[in-house]
Amino acid sequence: MAERQRLHVILVNFRTPALTIRSVGSLRKRGIAGPDNITVVDNRSGDDSVEKMAAAMPDIRIKVSPVNGGFGAGVNFGAEGIDADYLLVLNPDTYFDSDTVTPVLDQLDEMHDIGLAGLDLVNPDGSRQYGARRFYSILDIAMRRLKGLEGMMPKRVDRHLMVEETDKGRPFDAEWVMGTGFIIRRDLFARLGGMEESYFLYMEDVDLCARIWMSGRRVVYFPGFALVHDHQRQSAASPLSFAGRAHIRSLLLFARRFCLPVFKSPGVSAIVRSGRGKRWSSPIDTVASQKAIS
Repeated sequence: MAERQRLHVILVNFRTPALTIRSVGSLRKRGIAGPDNITVVDNRSGDDSVEKMAAAMPDIRIKVSPVNGGFGAGVNFGAEGIDADYLLVLNPDTYFDSDTVTPVLDQLDEMHDIGLAGLDLVNPDGSRQYGARRFYSILDIAMRRLKGLEGMMPKRVDRHLMVEETDKGRPFDAEWVMGTGFIIRRDLFARLGGMEESYFLYMEDVDLCARIWMSGRRVVYFPGFALVHDHQRQSAASPLSFAGRAHIRSLLLFARRFCLPVFKSPGVSAIVRSGRGKRWSSPIDTVASQKAIS
């Protein structure tokens, strides 16, 4: 029987082999994970991604998904059969300049009430992307999608992005964190049924964090523990584009599963209350959810 791992890394590739190769290379160069601790999922790219990755990383496990079920489904496929204390889920367009993962794992070992940890997303020039967020209201969505509205309400934008909390430089409770790079306890991931596969693209990270709060665990963001992200904000594209339509569809699905107020962001308590008593496609530990923070 293979020895239980402390950390296993999952990356989902879709037609970005060069980025995936760079991300895996940074994991190895910084001593964050070795070949036995990394799984790359190819989400049926339909190009030469698998061949390029296999040639560049012959000792890395590459799982080819039979279908492209979206990001969440790819993560779940990669996590199958993994025996580890923690999973580190990364987008291919991320890389590490130093080992910021091990110190976070050390804190998670001591703080058992944390279910998911978000890394501090930064641009290649070191400026922050503010990857911790508050749960959406319709107004928050409008600010993201309508040009000019964002500039009219800068304080509202900063509140949604949890700018003040992040800039203090200390770990803090985030309502949700971007799925670009996060660490989750493997047993909790399994208990929640993994990521919700009904979302093909976007909002699966928001949904996962909502269910973690329902389980009684915390979602915590770790400023100063950087993960470089070459971010391309496709979800802000035209509503008629594929990315725009996918984002809107996912928002509507999240609203049916939880809640989406018009003006005021709901907060953790309202999200937890709205999620109870509904039918889920992913199992939730209902006993633990009774202990959710209110």
